[in-house]
Amino acid sequence: MRILNEADDKPMDCVTLFLTMSEASQLRDMLNEMLADPIGHDHEHVSSDDYRKEVTVCIYSPDSPNQFDERSKRLILEDK
Repeated sequence: MRILNEADDKPMDCVTLFLTMSEASQLRDMLNEMLADPIGHDHEHVSSDDYRKEVTVCIYSPDSPNQFDERSKRLILEDK
């Protein structure tokens, strides 16, 4: 697991999500789709009900992070 604070460009060790029922359902459905077809869905976005906040969820392999940008690769490989 890797967590990136994009605003500060720094890795984090933990995060707490507070989701409404519809946001939690959206996250669940999106994860099910990603797990069913990980090649076609390496990342997805879950937006708040008012679209002011967003969580991006990525599925990665430490052995093959090439589909991601350089910043993401460094986080995946080095947790930095």
